[in-house]
Amino acid sequence: MINRERLLAEFLELIRIDSPTKNEREIADVLKGRLQSMGLAVTEDNVGQRIGGNSGNVFAYLKGNLPKAPIILFSAHMDTVDPCLNIEPVLHEGVISSKGPTILGADDKSGIAPILEALRTIKEQNVPHGDIQIIFSVAEEGGLKGAKNLDQALLKADLGFVMDCVGGPGEIILAAPGQDRLNVMIKGRAAHAGFAPEDGISSIVVAAKAISSMSTGRIDEETTSNIGTIQGGRATNIVADRVDITCEARSRDLRKLEHQTAHMCETFQRCAEEMGAVAEIEVIRLYEPFTLTEDSQVVAIASQAARSAGLNVITGVTGGGSDANYFNRYGVPCAVLGTGMHKPHTTEEWIEEEDLYKTTNLLLEIIKVVAKIEKS
Repeated sequence: MINRERLLAEFLELIRIDSPTKNEREIADVLKGRLQSMGLAVTEDNVGQRIGGNSGNVFAYLKGNLPKAPIILFSAHMDTVDPCLNIEPVLHEGVISSKGPTILGADDKSGIAPILEALRTIKEQNVPHGDIQIIFSVAEEGGLKGAKNLDQALLKADLGFVMDCVGGPGEIILAAPGQDRLNVMIKGRAAHAGFAPEDGISSIVVAAKAISSMSTGRIDEETTSNIGTIQGGRATNIVADRVDITCEARSRDLRKLEHQTAHMCETFQRCAEEMGAVAEIEVIRLYEPFTLTEDSQVVAIASQAARSAGLNVITGVTGGGSDANYFNRYGVPCAVLGTGMHKPHTTEEWIEEEDLYKTTNLLLEIIKVVAKIEKS
Protein backbone atom coordinates (compact mmCIF):
# COMPACT_ATOMS: atom_id res chain seq x y z
CA MET A 1 0.00 0.00 0.00
CA ILE A 2 1.25 3.46 -0.85
CA ASN A 3 1.07 6.33 1.62
CA ARG A 4 -1.53 8.52 -0.07
CA GLU A 5 -1.24 11.44 2.34
CA ARG A 6 2.54 11.54 1.97
CA LEU A 7 2.32 11.36 -1.81
CA LEU A 8 -0.21 14.18 -2.05
CA ALA A 9 1.75 16.37 0.35
CA GLU A 10 4.96 15.81 -1.58
CA PHE A 11 3.33 16.57 -4.92
CA LEU A 12 1.95 19.85 -3.59
CA GLU A 13 5.33 20.70 -2.07
CA LEU A 14 7.13 20.07 -5.36
CA ILE A 15 4.56 22.16 -7.22
CA ARG A 16 5.40 25.14 -5.00
CA ILE A 17 9.11 24.98 -5.89
CA ASP A 18 9.95 27.37 -8.72
CA SER A 19 11.66 25.38 -11.47
CA PRO A 20 11.69 27.25 -14.79
CA THR A 21 13.79 25.79 -17.58
CA LYS A 22 17.53 26.21 -16.91
CA ASN A 23 16.77 27.27 -13.32
CA GLU A 24 16.15 23.88 -11.74
CA ARG A 25 18.78 24.21 -8.99
CA GLU A 26 16.36 24.37 -6.07
CA ILE A 27 14.24 21.39 -7.04
CA ALA A 28 17.33 19.41 -8.07
CA ASP A 29 18.82 19.87 -4.60
CA VAL A 30 15.54 18.86 -2.95
CA LEU A 31 15.27 15.72 -5.07
CA LYS A 32 18.90 14.76 -4.52
CA GLY A 33 18.33 15.00 -0.79
CA ARG A 34 15.18 12.87 -0.94
CA LEU A 35 16.86 10.20 -3.05
CA GLN A 36 19.95 10.09 -0.84
CA SER A 37 17.78 9.77 2.27
CA MET A 38 16.29 6.62 0.73
CA GLY A 39 19.74 5.14 0.26
CA LEU A 40 20.11 5.65 -3.48
CA ALA A 41 23.48 6.49 -5.00
CA VAL A 42 23.01 9.98 -6.45
CA THR A 43 25.07 11.97 -8.92
CA GLU A 44 24.59 14.99 -11.15
CA ASP A 45 26.10 15.55 -14.58
CA ASN A 46 27.44 18.85 -15.92
CA VAL A 47 24.73 19.52 -18.49
CA GLY A 48 23.80 22.76 -16.77
CA GLN A 49 27.20 24.25 -17.52
CA ARG A 50 26.96 23.26 -21.17
CA ILE A 51 23.47 24.62 -21.84
CA GLY A 52 23.61 27.77 -19.73
CA GLY A 53 21.58 26.42 -16.83
CA ASN A 54 22.22 26.21 -13.09
CA SER A 55 21.65 22.47 -12.63
CA GLY A 56 22.53 19.22 -14.32
CA ASN A 57 20.47 16.08 -14.74
CA VAL A 58 20.01 14.14 -11.50
CA PHE A 59 20.89 10.44 -11.70
CA ALA A 60 20.07 7.98 -8.91
CA TYR A 61 20.61 4.25 -8.62
CA LEU A 62 18.97 1.73 -6.32
CA LYS A 63 20.59 -1.69 -6.12
CA GLY A 64 18.13 -4.54 -6.14
CA ASN A 65 18.12 -8.03 -4.68
CA LEU A 66 17.37 -9.71 -8.03
CA PRO A 67 20.60 -9.38 -10.03
CA LYS A 68 19.21 -11.25 -13.06
CA ALA A 69 16.30 -8.86 -13.55
CA PRO A 70 16.56 -6.12 -16.18
CA ILE A 71 17.55 -2.69 -14.93
CA ILE A 72 14.56 -0.34 -15.03
CA LEU A 73 14.73 3.37 -15.78
CA PHE A 74 12.07 5.73 -14.43
CA SER A 75 12.39 9.30 -15.64
CA ALA A 76 10.62 12.66 -15.43
CA HIS A 77 11.77 16.22 -16.06
CA MET A 78 12.22 18.86 -13.39
CA ASP A 79 11.61 22.03 -15.40
CA THR A 80 8.29 23.73 -16.04
CA VAL A 81 7.11 26.19 -18.68
CA ASP A 82 6.24 29.82 -17.97
CA PRO A 83 4.35 31.26 -16.19
CA CYS A 84 5.62 29.07 -13.38
CA LEU A 85 6.76 31.31 -10.51
CA ASN A 86 5.01 31.34 -7.14
CA ILE A 87 2.57 28.59 -8.07
CA GLU A 88 -0.14 28.05 -5.47
CA PRO A 89 -1.89 24.69 -5.94
CA VAL A 90 -5.51 24.29 -4.92
CA LEU A 91 -7.24 20.98 -4.17
CA HIS A 92 -11.00 21.10 -4.67
CA GLU A 93 -13.27 18.08 -4.88
CA GLY A 94 -10.43 15.80 -5.90
CA VAL A 95 -9.00 18.09 -8.59
CA ILE A 96 -5.70 19.96 -8.24
CA SER A 97 -5.26 23.20 -10.16
CA SER A 98 -3.45 26.51 -9.81
CA LYS A 99 -4.93 29.33 -7.76
CA GLY A 100 -3.24 32.16 -9.60
CA PRO A 101 -2.34 33.11 -13.19
CA THR A 102 0.23 30.34 -13.52
CA ILE A 103 0.51 26.84 -14.82
CA LEU A 104 0.16 24.04 -12.26
CA GLY A 105 3.33 22.12 -13.06
CA ALA A 106 1.79 18.66 -13.20
CA ASP A 107 3.92 18.56 -16.33
CA ASP A 108 6.04 16.98 -15.08
CA LYS A 109 5.84 16.86 -11.30
CA SER A 110 3.01 14.35 -11.63
CA GLY A 111 5.80 12.09 -12.85
CA ILE A 112 8.34 12.97 -10.17
CA ALA A 113 6.17 12.54 -7.05
CA PRO A 114 4.91 9.03 -7.93
CA ILE A 115 8.47 7.90 -8.68
CA LEU A 116 9.59 9.03 -5.22
CA GLU A 117 6.62 7.39 -3.51
CA ALA A 118 7.12 4.12 -5.41
CA LEU A 119 10.76 4.02 -4.28
CA ARG A 120 9.80 4.62 -0.65
CA THR A 121 7.11 1.96 -0.81
CA ILE A 122 9.33 -0.83 -2.15
CA LYS A 123 11.94 -0.06 0.50
CA GLU A 124 9.47 0.15 3.39
CA GLN A 125 7.65 -3.03 2.35
CA ASN A 126 10.73 -4.98 1.23
CA VAL A 127 9.34 -5.56 -2.26
CA PRO A 128 11.73 -7.77 -4.28
CA HIS A 129 13.15 -5.83 -7.21
CA GLY A 130 16.01 -5.57 -9.63
CA ASP A 131 18.23 -2.54 -10.01
CA ILE A 132 16.36 0.72 -10.63
CA GLN A 133 17.78 3.85 -12.21
CA ILE A 134 16.18 7.27 -11.86
CA ILE A 135 16.83 10.26 -14.11
CA PHE A 136 15.30 13.63 -13.31
CA SER A 137 16.23 15.75 -16.30
CA VAL A 138 16.65 19.46 -16.87
CA ALA A 139 15.56 21.63 -19.80
CA GLU A 140 13.10 19.18 -21.31
CA GLU A 141 10.79 21.97 -22.29
CA GLY A 142 11.84 23.65 -25.52
CA GLY A 143 14.11 21.04 -27.02
CA LEU A 144 14.95 18.15 -24.65
CA LYS A 145 18.34 19.74 -23.96
CA GLY A 146 18.92 17.82 -20.74
CA ALA A 147 18.44 14.42 -22.35
CA LYS A 148 20.22 15.49 -25.53
CA ASN A 149 23.37 16.44 -23.64
CA LEU A 150 23.40 13.95 -20.77
CA ASP A 151 26.43 11.82 -19.98
CA GLN A 152 25.52 8.56 -21.71
CA ALA A 153 28.11 6.71 -19.63
CA LEU A 154 25.77 7.18 -16.67
CA LEU A 155 22.87 5.50 -18.48
CA LYS A 156 22.76 1.91 -17.14
CA ALA A 157 19.17 0.78 -17.74
CA ASP A 158 17.99 -2.03 -20.01
CA LEU A 159 14.54 -0.49 -20.55
CA GLY A 160 12.65 2.47 -19.28
CA PHE A 161 9.52 4.47 -18.68
CA VAL A 162 9.24 8.23 -19.07
CA MET A 163 6.44 9.61 -16.94
CA ASP A 164 5.44 12.56 -19.07
CA CYS A 165 2.23 12.29 -21.04
CA VAL A 166 -1.22 13.81 -21.30
CA GLY A 167 -3.67 11.02 -20.66
CA GLY A 168 -4.52 8.90 -17.67
CA PRO A 169 -2.49 6.16 -16.00
CA GLY A 170 -2.69 3.16 -18.30
CA GLU A 171 -2.01 5.16 -21.45
CA ILE A 172 1.15 4.04 -23.27
CA ILE A 173 2.75 6.04 -26.07
CA LEU A 174 4.19 3.85 -28.81
CA ALA A 175 5.51 6.54 -31.16
CA ALA A 176 6.54 10.18 -31.09
CA PRO A 177 7.77 12.56 -33.78
CA GLY A 178 11.16 14.00 -34.47
CA GLN A 179 11.44 17.76 -34.80
CA ASP A 180 13.48 20.20 -36.87
CA ARG A 181 13.61 23.87 -35.95
CA LEU A 182 14.24 26.38 -38.74
CA ASN A 183 15.69 29.82 -38.04
CA VAL A 184 15.21 31.87 -41.20
CA MET A 185 16.59 35.34 -41.93
CA ILE A 186 15.43 37.06 -45.11
CA LYS A 187 17.55 39.99 -46.27
CA GLY A 188 15.92 42.48 -48.62
CA ARG A 189 16.90 46.07 -49.38
CA ALA A 190 15.79 49.17 -47.54
CA ALA A 191 14.34 52.18 -49.34
CA HIS A 192 12.08 55.12 -48.57
CA ALA A 193 8.54 53.78 -48.84
CA GLY A 194 7.16 57.09 -50.14
CA PHE A 195 9.97 58.49 -52.30
CA ALA A 196 11.38 55.34 -53.91
CA PRO A 197 9.65 52.08 -52.93
CA GLU A 198 10.72 50.53 -56.24
CA ASP A 199 14.34 50.75 -55.07
CA GLY A 200 13.62 48.48 -52.11
CA ILE A 201 13.09 44.75 -51.69
CA SER A 202 10.61 44.04 -48.93
CA SER A 203 11.70 41.11 -46.80
CA ILE A 204 8.19 41.06 -45.35
CA VAL A 205 6.64 40.55 -48.77
CA VAL A 206 9.19 37.82 -49.53
CA ALA A 207 8.32 36.08 -46.27
CA ALA A 208 4.59 36.38 -46.96
CA LYS A 209 5.00 34.93 -50.44
CA ALA A 210 7.09 32.03 -49.16
CA ILE A 211 4.80 31.17 -46.28
CA SER A 212 1.68 31.34 -48.44
CA SER A 213 3.37 29.04 -50.97
CA MET A 214 4.41 26.27 -48.58
CA SER A 215 2.52 23.42 -46.96
CA THR A 216 1.96 24.08 -43.26
CA GLY A 217 -0.27 22.79 -40.49
CA ARG A 218 -1.34 19.14 -40.70
CA ILE A 219 0.60 17.66 -43.62
CA ASP A 220 -0.49 14.06 -43.07
CA GLU A 221 -1.26 11.68 -40.21
CA GLU A 222 2.38 11.66 -39.09
CA THR A 223 3.64 15.10 -40.11
CA THR A 224 3.00 18.70 -39.05
CA SER A 225 4.55 22.08 -39.76
CA ASN A 226 4.20 25.49 -38.14
CA ILE A 227 5.37 29.08 -38.61
CA GLY A 228 6.03 30.15 -35.05
CA THR A 229 7.31 33.73 -34.96
CA ILE A 230 7.96 36.58 -37.39
CA GLN A 231 9.89 39.71 -36.47
CA GLY A 232 10.95 42.48 -38.82
CA GLY A 233 10.57 45.98 -40.12
CA ARG A 234 11.46 49.30 -38.52
CA ALA A 235 8.86 51.83 -39.61
CA THR A 236 5.99 52.28 -42.03
CA ASN A 237 8.05 54.61 -44.21
CA ILE A 238 10.92 52.15 -44.69
CA VAL A 239 10.81 49.13 -46.98
CA ALA A 240 11.68 46.31 -44.58
CA ASP A 241 15.16 44.96 -45.29
CA ARG A 242 15.16 42.11 -42.77
CA VAL A 243 12.73 39.59 -41.35
CA ASP A 244 13.53 36.81 -38.87
CA ILE A 245 11.26 33.77 -38.83
CA THR A 246 11.23 30.70 -36.61
CA CYS A 247 9.34 27.62 -37.69
CA GLU A 248 9.29 23.89 -37.20
CA ALA A 249 8.55 20.58 -38.85
CA ARG A 250 7.62 17.35 -37.05
CA SER A 251 7.01 13.80 -38.18
CA ARG A 252 6.97 10.31 -36.75
CA ASP A 253 8.63 9.21 -40.02
CA LEU A 254 12.21 10.44 -40.38
CA ARG A 255 12.05 10.54 -44.17
CA LYS A 256 8.88 12.63 -44.06
CA LEU A 257 10.51 14.96 -41.54
CA GLU A 258 13.47 15.48 -43.84
CA HIS A 259 11.17 15.99 -46.83
CA GLN A 260 9.04 18.62 -45.07
CA THR A 261 12.08 20.48 -43.80
CA ALA A 262 13.61 20.47 -47.29
CA HIS A 263 10.32 21.72 -48.76
CA MET A 264 10.24 24.66 -46.34
CA CYS A 265 13.88 25.55 -46.98
CA GLU A 266 13.48 25.34 -50.75
CA THR A 267 10.37 27.52 -50.67
CA PHE A 268 12.07 30.26 -48.66
CA GLN A 269 15.10 30.14 -50.98
CA ARG A 270 13.07 30.16 -54.19
CA CYS A 271 10.85 33.06 -53.21
CA ALA A 272 13.83 35.08 -51.99
CA GLU A 273 15.71 34.53 -55.25
CA GLU A 274 12.67 35.42 -57.35
CA MET A 275 12.44 38.81 -55.65
CA GLY A 276 16.16 39.56 -55.43
CA ALA A 277 16.44 38.90 -51.71
CA VAL A 278 18.60 36.45 -49.77
CA ALA A 279 17.36 33.74 -47.39
CA GLU A 280 19.76 32.44 -44.74
CA ILE A 281 18.44 29.31 -43.05
CA GLU A 282 19.67 27.39 -40.02
CA VAL A 283 18.15 23.94 -39.47
CA ILE A 284 18.48 22.39 -36.01
CA ARG A 285 17.50 18.77 -35.43
CA LEU A 286 16.05 18.92 -31.93
CA TYR A 287 15.34 15.20 -31.72
CA GLU A 288 14.56 12.18 -33.85
CA PRO A 289 11.34 10.13 -33.86
CA PHE A 290 10.88 6.77 -32.19
CA THR A 291 8.44 3.90 -32.69
CA LEU A 292 7.73 0.92 -30.45
CA THR A 293 5.62 -2.08 -31.38
CA GLU A 294 2.72 -3.46 -29.35
CA ASP A 295 4.68 -6.66 -28.71
CA SER A 296 7.96 -5.01 -27.69
CA GLN A 297 9.13 -5.97 -24.21
CA VAL A 298 8.80 -2.51 -22.69
CA VAL A 299 5.22 -2.11 -23.97
CA ALA A 300 4.27 -5.62 -22.86
CA ILE A 301 5.59 -4.88 -19.37
CA ALA A 302 3.66 -1.62 -19.13
CA SER A 303 0.48 -3.28 -20.40
CA GLN A 304 0.70 -6.19 -17.97
CA ALA A 305 1.44 -3.86 -15.08
CA ALA A 306 -1.47 -1.58 -15.96
CA ARG A 307 -3.89 -4.49 -16.02
CA SER A 308 -2.55 -5.71 -12.67
CA ALA A 309 -3.15 -2.22 -11.28
CA GLY A 310 -6.75 -2.33 -12.50
CA LEU A 311 -6.21 0.22 -15.25
CA ASN A 312 -7.50 0.27 -18.80
CA VAL A 313 -4.64 -0.12 -21.27
CA ILE A 314 -4.68 2.47 -24.04
CA THR A 315 -1.89 2.57 -26.62
CA GLY A 316 -1.42 5.48 -28.95
CA VAL A 317 0.90 8.00 -30.54
CA THR A 318 1.72 11.60 -29.71
CA GLY A 319 2.56 14.77 -31.59
CA GLY A 320 5.09 15.94 -29.02
CA GLY A 321 8.61 14.91 -28.09
CA SER A 322 9.89 13.81 -24.69
CA ASP A 323 13.11 12.56 -23.15
CA ALA A 324 12.10 9.12 -24.42
CA ASN A 325 13.09 10.27 -27.91
CA TYR A 326 16.69 10.44 -26.76
CA PHE A 327 16.66 7.40 -24.47
CA ASN A 328 15.41 5.29 -27.37
CA ARG A 329 18.09 6.78 -29.58
CA TYR A 330 20.71 5.86 -26.96
CA GLY A 331 19.62 2.23 -27.14
CA VAL A 332 17.36 2.04 -24.08
CA PRO A 333 13.82 1.09 -25.19
CA CYS A 334 11.53 3.56 -23.45
CA ALA A 335 7.78 4.01 -23.44
CA VAL A 336 6.06 7.22 -22.38
CA LEU A 337 3.32 6.70 -19.79
CA GLY A 338 0.34 8.89 -18.96
CA THR A 339 0.21 10.50 -15.53
CA GLY A 340 -3.20 12.16 -15.71
CA MET A 341 -2.10 15.72 -16.47
CA HIS A 342 -4.61 17.84 -18.38
CA LYS A 343 -4.12 21.07 -20.37
CA PRO A 344 -0.35 21.29 -19.75
CA HIS A 345 1.41 24.50 -20.79
CA THR A 346 -1.70 26.52 -19.93
CA THR A 347 -2.96 28.32 -16.85
CA GLU A 348 -5.93 25.93 -16.91
CA GLU A 349 -3.70 22.91 -16.20
CA TRP A 350 -5.14 20.37 -13.75
CA ILE A 351 -4.87 16.81 -12.51
CA GLU A 352 -7.12 14.54 -10.51
CA GLU A 353 -5.71 13.65 -7.11
CA GLU A 354 -6.63 10.01 -7.71
CA ASP A 355 -4.37 9.83 -10.76
CA LEU A 356 -1.33 10.45 -8.57
CA TYR A 357 -2.19 7.27 -6.66
CA LYS A 358 -2.95 5.31 -9.82
CA THR A 359 0.37 6.33 -11.38
CA THR A 360 2.28 5.26 -8.27
CA ASN A 361 0.52 1.89 -8.18
CA LEU A 362 1.35 1.44 -11.86
CA LEU A 363 5.03 2.01 -11.13
CA LEU A 364 4.92 -0.54 -8.33
CA GLU A 365 3.33 -3.09 -10.66
CA ILE A 366 6.00 -2.42 -13.29
CA ILE A 367 8.67 -3.13 -10.69
CA LYS A 368 6.92 -6.39 -9.75
CA VAL A 369 6.51 -7.49 -13.38
CA VAL A 370 10.16 -6.82 -14.19
CA ALA A 371 11.23 -8.66 -11.03
CA LYS A 372 9.93 -11.88 -12.61
CA ILE A 373 11.98 -11.43 -15.80
CA GLU A 374 15.55 -12.56 -16.35
CA LYS A 375 17.85 -10.70 -18.70
CA SER A 376 18.26 -12.49 -22.00
